[in-house]
Amino acid sequence: MVADIHSVAFTAMGSRCDIRVVADDGEAARLIAAPAIAEVRRIENKYSRYRSDSIISRINAAAGLSVVECDDETAALLAYADRLHAASGALFDITSGVLRKVWDFRNSRLPKSDALNKLLPLVGWNKVVRGNARVFLPMRGMELDFGGFGKEYAVDQAAAVLAEMGVEHGYVNLGGDMRFLGPRADGAAWSIGIQDPRAMADTVASLPISRGALATSGDYERFIEVNGRRYCHVLDPRTGMPVSYWRSISVVAPLALTAGSCTTIAMLMEEDGLDFLDRCGMGYLAIDQQGHIFRRTP
Repeated sequence: MVADIHSVAFTAMGSRCDIRVVADDGEAARLIAAPAIAEVRRIENKYSRYRSDSIISRINAAAGLSVVECDDETAALLAYADRLHAASGALFDITSGVLRKVWDFRNSRLPKSDALNKLLPLVGWNKVVRGNARVFLPMRGMELDFGGFGKEYAVDQAAAVLAEMGVEHGYVNLGGDMRFLGPRADGAAWSIGIQDPRAMADTVASLPISRGALATSGDYERFIEVNGRRYCHVLDPRTGMPVSYWRSISVVAPLALTAGSCTTIAMLMEEDGLDFLDRCGMGYLAIDQQGHIFRRTP
């Protein structure tokens, strides 16, 4: 039997996911993918705000009350969040997840201004107290949310598990955030289609990728439309209101963590987003609200 690329589908972090590897058959592929999927589950369980026993839920529950001890992995992710906050001019802020309490993207209703204004004082990474692997949220109601990079971190960790097993051809895909371990079995690059944000069954371009990562952020992932205007889930932490300059931004980078963080920051920076990506040396394909396409090869 000739080995071929096989896909192992699963659901994690609220997304449809798959791992593609070279294997003799589907069962062999599932055995190869199993440890990587287990790593994704571990990260989801550890950092999900939906689980009361996760480290994030424990930190949030202790807001305004007590300091929480962090293990090395969590401390490293908090340090990464700190670097993103600084690099983005305070736009990438993992305390801004609390704003979801007034933004309901299942119903086409805007939040009341007084409800939004009550939450804004709870947003501010600069208020968080960290040190010696400990973290403290000083105000009751403050929250941390790793949603801005948790999935991308899991992509990289799952890919690392596969690499340690000797996988050289394939990729990890968690809801569109992807990490490539190497080209197709015949040496050809993977051709990854970029969705048209206004016609989801269509693509606007295909990117050839053999190694590295690809992540996309856009105004089509979760949004509502009110009086003909689209409001997406990417929220400016200063105002609590959605950004509106880009339809989507896809970024190519060595790590999914980097690609995902940079595409989110670029969305948050609105008209200055591409200047940020250019300074970082990232490859990208961006589509503005008029449908104009901008691309840069890394």
